[in-house]
Amino acid sequence: MAPELDTAAFPDDVETLRTLLAQREALLAERDAALAERDAELRNAGYEIEKLKIQLATLRRDRYGRSSEKLAAEADQLEMLIGDLEEDQAEREAAAAEKERRTKGKSGNQRKPATRRPLPEHLPRETVVHEPVLACRCGCTDPARLTRLGESVTEVLEKIPARLKVIRQVRPRYACRACEAMLQAPAPALPIERGRPGPGLVAHVLVSKYLDGLPLFRLSGILAREGVAIERQTLADWVGHGAWWLRPLAEAIGTYALAQGVIWTDDTTIRVLAPGRGRTRIGRFWVYAFDPRPWGGTGPPAAIYHYSPDRKGERPREHLAGYAGWLHADAYAGYDALTAAKGSRPPQITHVACMAHARRELFKVYDSTKSPIAEEALRRVGELYAIEAAINGQPPEQRRAVRQAQSKPLLDALHAWMLQQRRRLSGKSTLGKALQYALNRWDALARYIEDGRLSIDNNFAERQLRGIAVTRKNFLFVGSDAGGQRAAIIYTIAESAKLNGLDPEAYIAAVLDRLANGHPINRVDELLPWNFRPSRQPVSQG
Repeated sequence: MAPELDTAAFPDDVETLRTLLAQREALLAERDAALAERDAELRNAGYEIEKLKIQLATLRRDRYGRSSEKLAAEADQLEMLIGDLEEDQAEREAAAAEKERRTKGKSGNQRKPATRRPLPEHLPRETVVHEPVLACRCGCTDPARLTRLGESVTEVLEKIPARLKVIRQVRPRYACRACEAMLQAPAPALPIERGRPGPGLVAHVLVSKYLDGLPLFRLSGILAREGVAIERQTLADWVGHGAWWLRPLAEAIGTYALAQGVIWTDDTTIRVLAPGRGRTRIGRFWVYAFDPRPWGGTGPPAAIYHYSPDRKGERPREHLAGYAGWLHADAYAGYDALTAAKGSRPPQITHVACMAHARRELFKVYDSTKSPIAEEALRRVGELYAIEAAINGQPPEQRRAVRQAQSKPLLDALHAWMLQQRRRLSGKSTLGKALQYALNRWDALARYIEDGRLSIDNNFAERQLRGIAVTRKNFLFVGSDAGGQRAAIIYTIAESAKLNGLDPEAYIAAVLDRLANGHPINRVDELLPWNFRPSRQPVSQG
């Protein structure tokens, strides 16, 4: 809406009036053109962002499906580019909105506010009331004559900076006048004997380092800005003590996970500083995870992490010593000894291969060549995934029955079709190799239909390694093999807490407090994420 015209200021001369009107129309047309150009720029920026997000999703899919430093770097760069574009778009929108507000004024057309999700209900609310100046057009300033008709409420999400505090632990001493006995409460236990940090601060350091990827020297700098000088070496000492306290709990989580008979496993790289050489070498993190939620199971999910200095086949054999059951895993040859029969005895562990890996091989061929054979293979695999989506959360018996009735015929047809197509292709072609990848592992790929607790792919294990992949970019390497083992302990505790809906930092703080105050080690199961009931707040939490 155009600003109101002051008709009293109009000239009496008709020609002059026409000239003014023409000038006004030209200004309005110029403004409309500028607005149209701005809207087009914003739309184009939005299209570019969406296109980049699709590319990023493709890179992420490959990144977590196979180890590739190049893909990881490309995905990270693309993510940064998307962030920059979104920031640029927001800046242009803010500038345009302010310009439009100044041009149109308060009485002009107001843009319809965007529909936003409500802010979480669990957050505390602070109410600030903004009373208007008690004056109206009639000149009345008497509040008693004003009638309140209602109110407008706007909720604003605000961040209160984290703060440190010192808790003075006061223990009065008393003497009995009758027997002269001295009475004093024992000193409260802390995770670090004669140390200064409470369990909440130790938990914060652990979560900041391993979940948020914050190197200790940066955390030291953050604390310094708050006026507390804590050297990196001191923080490292806290990390070592925290991992020592939590080791029995991590072992208990691993014992539980490996007793379930169905696990998902994967591994990823981490750079390790080689002592005395000033260079890094490649170590590995391994995860063995359990999650009954896809089949509606009532048991809690859990994830146990291990560190090893290499990827030798003996590593999973060490981790899975004594395990018997199903093993969801990729095609790594190190698992072969675990799943092979020993003489006349059947194997204790049965391999379930990952359909997502086979699909990725086909997708890469289709993405680069647009092969109709690869497209048809992807369509057929998609039908199998559609069945899985329909039975997600249903009981194991029902899942198995549906798979036997619906998935098995599709798998049999897909296998026969792949064999037929493979015979027509060169074994050196990318499509031939993609088909052969699936055919070489067909029995393990189709094994998921044998038990309703199994999954069509290994994506659950891959998701449990994403946190490491993200934080790895920030702390770059671990300082030693012992540092890798400490990291595995913290990842086990934190990721299992997350799987069970707990805040890792609050959970670790409460557990450290309980352990430091003498919780019996033979009752460590009481502290597992799914059993834990905090009896009191940790000392450092106030």
